[in-house]
Amino acid sequence: MTNDTARTFVDGTTIRPIRPDESDAESAVIVGAFAAGPYGHLPKSAERAAFEADTAGRGADGAVLVAVGADGAVVGTASVLRAGSRYSRVARPGEAEVRLISVDPSAQGAGLGAALTRASLEAALDWGASALVLDTGSRNTRAQALYERLGFVRDPGRDAVVGAGVESVVYRFPLQPRDDVVVRLMRADEADAVAALVEHAYAADFELNAGYRADIVAVAERAREHRVWVAVDAMTGELLGTASTPRAGETMSPVARDGELDFRFLGVAPGARRRGIGEALVQHVLLLARIRGLERVVLNTGPDMLAAQRLYGRLGFSRLHEREFTFVRPDGSSFQMLAYGRDARLAA
Repeated sequence: MTNDTARTFVDGTTIRPIRPDESDAESAVIVGAFAAGPYGHLPKSAERAAFEADTAGRGADGAVLVAVGADGAVVGTASVLRAGSRYSRVARPGEAEVRLISVDPSAQGAGLGAALTRASLEAALDWGASALVLDTGSRNTRAQALYERLGFVRDPGRDAVVGAGVESVVYRFPLQPRDDVVVRLMRADEADAVAALVEHAYAADFELNAGYRADIVAVAERAREHRVWVAVDAMTGELLGTASTPRAGETMSPVARDGELDFRFLGVAPGARRRGIGEALVQHVLLLARIRGLERVVLNTGPDMLAAQRLYGRLGFSRLHEREFTFVRPDGSSFQMLAYGRDARLAA
């Protein structure tokens, strides 16, 4: 989750990166949630108290997210940390770790814990982390049920005793389906290269008119409004492919309806074809939909995009005939814009 990204929860609560003037309120939420939890009766070490109070330090290690109510009050928080940083405890190289998922006792029971966990997953996905990991006390069965419901799996090899009377259990959520490819958010300095890649990918399949070509190559502008993802070689960093999705709660095209995620501008570099890069990017979109709690992934594609249509069919997408329409070119010619969709809740 980048600094300009926020998501609005059902009751008007917004989850977003913390602002400097919210540090004290954020720490207070952590203290209150801990006191109300299954370990609130235990004495707190000075090291733990300092960790909870060091909002700036946690932010320097990654990102601090807050849930802010309609009245502007901080009612929840989560710290997403990079592996190897000062406050990371169980993450291995390439992973991200979330700690201090906390909801003010007065706001508990409304699903904010799940929303903060989903936002933490998306922040780790932005970075291209291989997984998001976390640990929680063995007595915190309510939290464990939440993590399992969201798709985290136990990693008992990392369990440990982390304090007097506190046994830690570890959960992991995989974020990258392949070891040789990393999918992450595009960096600003990659916009020109991504524009060239997607232009070449589309021009290889059909002739582009000036208006559509301009839309395809407007990558920097698109990244300001939406989310531009890139697939890169895990060893060399070579740019292999790209796809774009909307921010949480938004859409990129009329094909999407409530509870759905649409995506556009799927392209693979000519030299990376036949490596499964297109499939990896579509799997990434499906994963993003599940992280956001959405039911379906949808898209439009042109009749000339035969390779893309074969890919969608192979991955379980089916035609949405009722959402298809006739697209008229500036020269008066036209074609049928196809629509596809599939259930995001099925394994990619």
